Formats: sequence, C-alpha cells, structure tokens
Amino acid sequence: MAESGSDRGSTSKGNGGLSSMDSMESHRWVFQDQDDSEIDFDDDNDDADFTLHNDLDSEDEDSLYQKLIRTGPRIDSFGVEALEVPGAHRSDFEDASFGKSLFLVCQTLGVVFGDVGTSPLYTFSVMFSRAPVDGNEDIIGALSLVLYTLILVPLIKYILIVLLANDDGEGGTVALYSLICRHAKVSLLPNQLASDTRISSFRLKVPSAELERSLKIKEYLETSLALKKLVLVLVLAGTSMVIADGVVTPAMSVISAVRGFKVGVPTVEQDHVVMISVAYLVILFSVQKYGTSKVGLVIGPALFIWFCSLGGIGIYNLVKHDSSVVKAFNPIHIYYYFKRDSYKAWYSLGGCLLCATGSEAMFADLCYFPVRTIQFTFVFLVLPCLMLGYMGQAAYLLDKGGDPTQAFFSSIPDGAFWPVFLIANIAALIASRTMTTATFSCIKQSTALGCFPRLKIVHTSRKFMGQIYIPAINWFLMASAVLLVCTIASTNEIGNAYGIAELGVMMMTTFLVILVMLLIWQINIVIVVLFSLIFLGLELLFFSSVLRGIGDGSWIILVFGIVMFLMMYIWNYGSKLKYETEVKKKMSMDVLRGLGCNLGTVRAPGIGLLYNELVKGVPAIFGHFLTTLPAVHSMIIFVCIKYVPVPVVPQNERFLFRRVCSKSYHIFRCIARYGYKDVRKENHQLFEQLLIESLEKFIRREAQERSLESDGDDDDSDFEDDPSRVVVGPNGSVYFGVNESDNISIAISEASTSQEPEKDLPATSDPEQSLESELAFLHKAKESGVVYLLGHGDIRARKDSWFIKKLVINYFYAFMRKNCRKGDATLSAPRTHLIQVAMTYMV
Repeated sequence: MAESGSDRGSTSKGNGGLSSMDSMESHRWVFQDQDDSEIDFDDDNDDADFTLHNDLDSEDEDSLYQKLIRTGPRIDSFGVEALEVPGAHRSDFEDASFGKSLFLVCQTLGVVFGDVGTSPLYTFSVMFSRAPVDGNEDIIGALSLVLYTLILVPLIKYILIVLLANDDGEGGTVALYSLICRHAKVSLLPNQLASDTRISSFRLKVPSAELERSLKIKEYLETSLALKKLVLVLVLAGTSMVIADGVVTPAMSVISAVRGFKVGVPTVEQDHVVMISVAYLVILFSVQKYGTSKVGLVIGPALFIWFCSLGGIGIYNLVKHDSSVVKAFNPIHIYYYFKRDSYKAWYSLGGCLLCATGSEAMFADLCYFPVRTIQFTFVFLVLPCLMLGYMGQAAYLLDKGGDPTQAFFSSIPDGAFWPVFLIANIAALIASRTMTTATFSCIKQSTALGCFPRLKIVHTSRKFMGQIYIPAINWFLMASAVLLVCTIASTNEIGNAYGIAELGVMMMTTFLVILVMLLIWQINIVIVVLFSLIFLGLELLFFSSVLRGIGDGSWIILVFGIVMFLMMYIWNYGSKLKYETEVKKKMSMDVLRGLGCNLGTVRAPGIGLLYNELVKGVPAIFGHFLTTLPAVHSMIIFVCIKYVPVPVVPQNERFLFRRVCSKSYHIFRCIARYGYKDVRKENHQLFEQLLIESLEKFIRREAQERSLESDGDDDDSDFEDDPSRVVVGPNGSVYFGVNESDNISIAISEASTSQEPEKDLPATSDPEQSLESELAFLHKAKESGVVYLLGHGDIRARKDSWFIKKLVINYFYAFMRKNCRKGDATLSAPRTHLIQVAMTYMV
C-alpha cells in the first residue's frame, strides 16, 4: 500500500489561474483501498494536480481493485502548529526603532561598505602604473572615467537594480539561482515536490497569460537539460569567483594600506611592507570568529570616521589645490582620454575597475541588513565621500604633481598623515572582513542547495539570523591570502588579479539578473536589452583589459577560481548521481507488503528515525537495516532533511507527514524542510519533541478528514448505473461512469505486476476508538525511546565506466565526502542513540 496524506498549503491561491484550476484546488483525487487508507498521488507528480501513470512510483502501486474518490479540501501536516523554537525566525528588522535604525546603519558601514570604501587607496595607483600620466588632461580623463564607473556600476547596476533581485532579503549568485529555481524547474537534483510551492515563503508568482515571453522562457528552461546545466555553470562560476574575491580582497586592501609607510618613512622597504601585511592578515582572520554583530559594532564607527576623512581630505584638496577638477563630471573628457591614446586608455580600464570593487559584496552581504538601509547609506554617505576623495587626489596631482602611484597618501595634509594612515589601515582590515563574510554567506547558501560539501557552520549572533562563521573556510582564505601577498608583492599585479575575480562574479550576476528580468519581473524587452548592452558590454570591455595583464602573475587567481569551480561541479554531479541511484534502488512496496506488518522481523517498542535523502519511496537502506538488525522499532519514521529554494521555511510549516502502508505497519514519512537561510539550532531532544508533536496532530487531522469524507459517501450509490457519464482529468485521462457533481467512487482495473495485497487486521468500527488506539501506540513508543538509524550511502563508478567518470567519482568526489562534515554531526544525533549502516551503489 502506498503512502497516504494530503497537501494543503497555507498560502492563499493566486487569482491568475483558470477556473478549472481553481476547482482542482478545492478538491483532490485519491485512490482508496480496502482498509480506507488513502493513496494520494497528487504530490508525487509535479506536472499536474490530477494524473494517473502506468509507471507509478513503487510506493504508489496498489492492488488490482481500487476506488478513485474525490475528496474535500486538502488537510495535512502543513496546518500543524509545531512547537515554537526559542528564537524562532522572524524578520530581524521589523518594528525597528530609531535607535535600532542608527545601529543598523553603523553596522552596515562596517560590514557591507568596507571593500568599496578602501578603493581610493589603490585605484589611481594601479591606473597610473598601467597607463603613465603624460599631462594634466590624462588626470582629468582618468578621474572622469572613475566617476562614471562609480555611477554606472555600484550605483545604477547594484544599488538601483541588482539589490532588488534579492531572494527575500538574500543576495548573491546562489540566491539568484534559488529565485530562478522557484519559478522554473531548473534544478538538476530531482527532489522537487509540488508541496514545496505551498510553503508560504515561496510567494510563487505565476506568469500571466499575456506575457507569452515569460511562459516560453520557462518552458525552454524546464525542458532543456543543456539550459539547466548552463544556468548551474553560471551560478558555480560566480560562486567560485566570490571565493577567489575573498582571497584577493584582503591581500589587496592590506598591502595597499601598509604601503603608506613608504611615504611617511622613506627608509621602509617593500619586504617590510610584505611582513607587516602578513601580520595584519593573521590578526584579521583570527578575530573573524567573533562574528559580524560584535565586530561590526566596533568597526562601524571606525569606517564612518574613514568616510568622513575621505570627504574632508577631498574638500581640503579641492579648495587648496585645484577645484577645476569638477569638470571631470563632463563625460566628454572620457572621449578625449581615449582619443589621445586609445591603447593606454583601454589598458587603464583594468585599474579603473577597482573603484567599483566591493559592489558584489554589497549584494552578497545583503542577508545581514535591509535593502533600504544599504541603499540609503550608499547614496547619501558612501558615494559622495568616495567622489570627493577621488577628486581631491586629482586636484593634488594637478597642482603638485609627484608620484601618481602614491596619490592617496601624498595628498594627505602633513599634520593629518599619521592619524589618517592609522584609520586607513583599520579600514583596510574592515574591507577584508567584508568580503570574507560575503564568502561565508555564499558558501552556506551553496551547501544548502547541494553545490558545496558540508562544513561546520557557527552562528555568531542570537539576535540576527544569517550571521555565520565557517572555521575551515576562514583558515583556508587566510592561508591563500598570505600566500598571494608573499608570491605577488606588486600592487599592480594583485590589482589585476583583483579585477579578474571581481569581473568574473559581476558578469555571472549580470547574466542571472537578465534571466530574472525576463522570467520573473516580466518587464519590457527594451529595458532588458538596454541593461544587457550597457552592463555586459561595459564588463566585457573591462575584462578584456585585465586579461591583457594576466601573464604578470595574476593568472594564479584565475586558476584558483577554476579549481573551486571544478570542486563545486564535481560535488553537485556526485550528489545528483547518488540521489538518482537511490531513487532507482528504492524498495518495492510489493516486498514491503509481502513481509507483513511485522516486516519479517521482531518489532521492538520504540521509535526509529531513519534518515535518508529520498522525498518519496522507501529507501534501499531500510532493507539493509531489516537484514542486519535482529529487530526494528514498533514505529518507523523516514526522515528527510530537505532544503527548499526559499530563504526561510516558517516553523509551523517545517514538517510534512505522510503515511506509508496501512495503519498496522506504523510507518510514516516526515520531510523536514529548511530554507537555505534557516538556522538549525534545535538539539535532538527539541527536534524529537517537535517531530512527535507534529505527527500526533497529523494523525488527528487525518482522522478528522476521513470522518468528513465518510459523511459524504452515503449519497454515492447512483452514478454507476449510468456508464455514459465521463470525467476528463486535466492531463487528458478519461474516466467513464462518473457524475461530476457527485463524489466519485468507481472501480478501476489497471495492469499491474503487484501481488494480491495482504489482508490487514479488521479495522475498529469506531473511528474515535481507532484514533485513540493509534495515539496510545505513539505515546507508548515515545516512552520506550527514540533511536536514530543513519544510513551512509556511497557511490562507486562501475568497471565499464569512462576513465574520467572513475576519476571523478572514485577519487575526487569520494575524497570530498570522506573529509566533509558527517551526517551524524550535521544532525546532532547522540552517539548513544545512533545506529549506522553503510551501503555502496555502483553507478
């Protein structure tokens, strides 16, 4: 017998559907077997709400004689009120007071804008190293180029457009992928359920019928495997560049700030700068574990002083040296700059891009703060101070000349040099933290969506959800940054590597935002084309410039990004292959029914939680447990920890229950759903309590539903007399002898290889007594204890597989699985209540 259950979502239905679809929302079609256990097949198929296939899931096979009935609205565990977890998820920023708003602005400066805020330290230095200054007009042209890059990339693209493509407050390439997956079935992992779309935070917007373009794009994405792989490649490429950015940002920021020593103390050599930079990096990554809230509160005021210093020094230099640099706001000077020497101007673009570094960090760090706070802070504080800082440097160079590669520190007034130098070094450390926190956030999202190996994640704040620290990644980034500083000591070469990493993730974000515009926003195609031409064209122009200098040593960061991409792709490929194999190898329901309600062994009192990754079907590992253990528990619950493409799943929608087999088997399925932003802080006792409470309420609601359905069956005896009546399901299936206005109860004969089902024990005639009996059985099993049954499923390539597949699966993927966080640690299962069984699949 198959699972029974129903799937009533807690969200309100959209109004854009057809009337026939509305009617299907209010009724469901299920099979009913001889013991009145329903076999709901709606949610095992994502293609239609009403379907009947010959190749039904093994868990959906049943006897030759079944009844097709139409029931009332769905009632299942979606409506169960699970116990409230302490510190349960709510909006971190709702009902924010004025004091809290100022606190958020202060933290935003320290966490989000550190990277872009330190760009004046090195932008002109790298630009004029790549394209030496031949006259004052070159300085004006370079300044004009910087000002309009700031306006186009951080302001227009990111602040005004990209930040709006957030996934319920989450930013980054993975969040964009999640947003796209929610509107089109583009995920390669085949564990999607129709019930996932009924999570209230899903907020699915069905494309309107008038916008055929959106519907066609959705169809192309869902039917083309090549397009699905292309979208995944874009996401993984962007994520790998974010991680590479997390290496090069600390290196570039710190070494640029420490270089100021050479201006204040002329006897300082480059080797001294490298040693001090390494010490700074070690200190920086050592304090990362204290979290964003604690450190952000300290560094926020420091960065505020830094931005005020930038603006103040800029105003001072404009007044004292040359205020005529304001003419750089006229874009004609960009034209003159390229006209004088096109090659030199093009080559300087690789340095000009550095003024926009940190733009992607603003998007990736979006999970920490509201969009409005970031937009307000950038427009009214960060951008004006940056522009004043660059104009002040240009004014100083026009008046005093000097070394343009040390434009920032040379332009500081003599009396303020050392205080500003100190603040610049603090700001550089802050900038390094900005990209590191963005890297942590991106990796956590990738892990939840199956694109990165499981790692230990520490949540550093009890008040603010999503503020995390990943120890393994933190020390890996530190080692890589130190190695980069020691290997490439030149600011120009590190700057070129910086540009490669930044542009890589920028272009991937642009591609994904274009897809969001077409599929989800459904805006005018002219706007999409303009966005594509302007920003893709601009980024490709910048990218061609940085590729020109790739032979100087910056190729290291490109190789680093490729290695990270291959690691994530192999993990995703192996995980997909493992899941598909487990689906193929799952137990047949015929075998389970043939064993009887005792499963061919002894049923000992207690509850067994069997963890597996399957969202439907009986996992093959369960058969391994039956043959390995001398007894199994009187109640078995298949628990699947599933991450759905939403940031947060509300606590009262966490658990989805279904019954496997008839009541006498006492086997259930539980899908515990989490968003990629969810914090799994509950210990095993609390998780058990939540799960069992939810199961009890599910059993009660199931009994109530069955009682309501039985009340409507008394009037269903006349329709079989008229075989001329038919009902056509939405998928085209035809059913004869049916009156559409009545509940349906007809006999269906279908070709099936299943054996005659085992006769269950007679059901209790009193439904109330049956309910109380089952609840008493549940309570008795709970009192006997809960045991965790954990199956480790590994995969190995078959001997006749290609050499590349053997190399990828047997060595690379196996190495990552061996060294990633184990399942028992991820589940926080107590060792004294844990039974583990290993199983290997040949793929």
